[in-house]
Amino acid sequence: MRISNLIGLAAVAGLAVWLDPSPSLSLDGTPSPNAGVALPAAASVSVPDSTISTPKAALAPANGDINISPVDAFRRATEALKIGASKDALTSLQYAAERGHGVALWQLGRMYAEGDGVARNDHRAFEYFRKFADSHADEYPLAPRSRFVANAFVALGNYYLEGIPNSPIKASPERARRMFYHAASYFGDPEAQYQLAMLHVDGNGVGRDAKRAVPWLVLAANKGHYKSQAVLGRILFHGEHGARQPASGLMWLTVACDGPGAAVPWIAELRESAFKQATDRQRATALILLERWVEGRRGSVQ
Repeated sequence: MRISNLIGLAAVAGLAVWLDPSPSLSLDGTPSPNAGVALPAAASVSVPDSTISTPKAALAPANGDINISPVDAFRRATEALKIGASKDALTSLQYAAERGHGVALWQLGRMYAEGDGVARNDHRAFEYFRKFADSHADEYPLAPRSRFVANAFVALGNYYLEGIPNSPIKASPERARRMFYHAASYFGDPEAQYQLAMLHVDGNGVGRDAKRAVPWLVLAANKGHYKSQAVLGRILFHGEHGARQPASGLMWLTVACDGPGAAVPWIAELRESAFKQATDRQRATALILLERWVEGRRGSVQ
C-alpha cells in the first residue's frame, strides 16, 4: 500500500512556523517526567543519522545566506513550495531541519514519502519521520505542532506494518501497534485510532477481537473519520463484536456516506447492503439515531 495514501495532507500555506525546543524525550523507552503515557521505542530499528545528513556547505538556502535562522529558512521553504520551486524548498528545509526545526523534518518526510518534488524514497522518509517523532513524542497534545507529531507516528506505524524493501526496516506488526497506540492514546489522533482498531479487526500482530476494536472506532468515528464510521457500522450491523445492533450499524454507515465516504466503493457497498437487509423498523430507528447524532454534533460546536 502506498504510504502517501496514509499520510494526512497539510496545505503548505497552513503550516505554521515554529522553532523546536530541545528534545525532552528519547524513544529509548525512558519517558520524561512529564510524559503522559509510556512511550514506544520508535528507533529500535534505525539507520545512522548520516543517512539523512547533508554537508553543511550544501545546506545554505538558495540565496546563499548562511546566517539565516531555521525559522526564516522554513518560511522560505513554504513560499518556495507554493510556487513549485521544489529544489529551493528542499535546500531550505534541509537547512532548517539540520538546525532543529522539527516541522521541517516532517515536511521532508512527507515529500520523500509522496515523491513530491523529489524522487520517492520511503527509507529516507522513514528516517525523517523517525527523527521528528523521536524528539517530540511528548509534545503537548493541544499544541499546534502535535498534529504533525501524531502524523509522523502514524506514518512510522504504516511503514512498520509492511516494512520497506531493500532497507533495514522490516515488517513488525508489534512495532506498528506501538506507534499507532501512542498517537491514538496520547495525541487522540483519529487515523491512529482507526489503524489501531484495524489491527484487532484483522488480527494483524494481535488477536482478532472486534470488541477491542470498537472503542477505538467510536473515538475516531465521533471525530468524523469516515473509514472508522463505516467499519464501526459494519461491526454493529452484523454483530461481529457480539449482539447485533442493526439500527446503530445502519446509522453509522449512513453517516460514513455523508461526505467523502460516499465516493469510496467499499463504504457505499456496505451501506447499500445494510439498508437492503434492514427491516422497516430498523431503518426508522436508524433515522432517529441519525437525527440525534446530528443534533449532538450541532450542540458540541455551539
